[in-house]
Amino acid sequence: MAVAYAAEGAVGYITLDKPPANSYDKAFMEELSDAVDAAASDAEAKAVIVRSASKRFFCAGADIKAFLANDTAGNMAMIELGHEVLARIATIPKVFIAQIEGHALGGGLEISLACDLRFGARGSYRLGVPEVTLGLLPGNGGTQRLPRLIGTAKALDLMVTGRQVSPGEAHGLGILNRLFAAGETADRTRAYAESLAAGATAAIGEIKLATYQGVDAPLADALARERAGIKRLFETADAHEGLGAFAEKRKAEFTGA
Repeated sequence: MAVAYAAEGAVGYITLDKPPANSYDKAFMEELSDAVDAAASDAEAKAVIVRSASKRFFCAGADIKAFLANDTAGNMAMIELGHEVLARIATIPKVFIAQIEGHALGGGLEISLACDLRFGARGSYRLGVPEVTLGLLPGNGGTQRLPRLIGTAKALDLMVTGRQVSPGEAHGLGILNRLFAAGETADRTRAYAESLAAGATAAIGEIKLATYQGVDAPLADALARERAGIKRLFETADAHEGLGAFAEKRKAEFTGA
């Protein structure tokens, strides 16, 4: 399989494994869709890491040979599927972390942009959206997610030039949230995911959903969404535990309920 889902304890893993560069076509996107669904439905997995089986490539983006072989309708079917799959991640009340240790280019970077967080390894690989050099635009969410993440002007600079950046520059721009030594990235990413999984996961999920559902809404509507979320959380066992533990000066023991 080009994309597989598996869980290790309370952390789920979506692994991209299509040598040599994880370049994707429609079949790859269908497998990614299945993996996202599996992660969403796995009650034991409280956080999800998206990673590559390759140390050289996270994902090099769309398979150019597939683009050339398809007509416009065929290419759009793949793009529309990609949009649907990646948009679904924002609706799942679990944090998705892209673990990037190799080239993340074009649609590969766009897969990571659909995740909630991006953790990178130091190294000589590159990140970017070079679709303009093919006479195209970043069509898997890049023109929308990248400006929302790093600001319009910075995103436009990367998109209209196709310039590729180092992990250090990507971290400085805000594309990568954290940057670790190459040999530590997998362990540090897992430790972060495990810390979320051991926390108040009902609250974490509600924070994620309220943020995504409110950030582009009018403020009054967004605040109404926030009130609805905290009202739900007041009824949870985790909130009772967290408030009680604070009052009793002890460590809270959250269950996600």
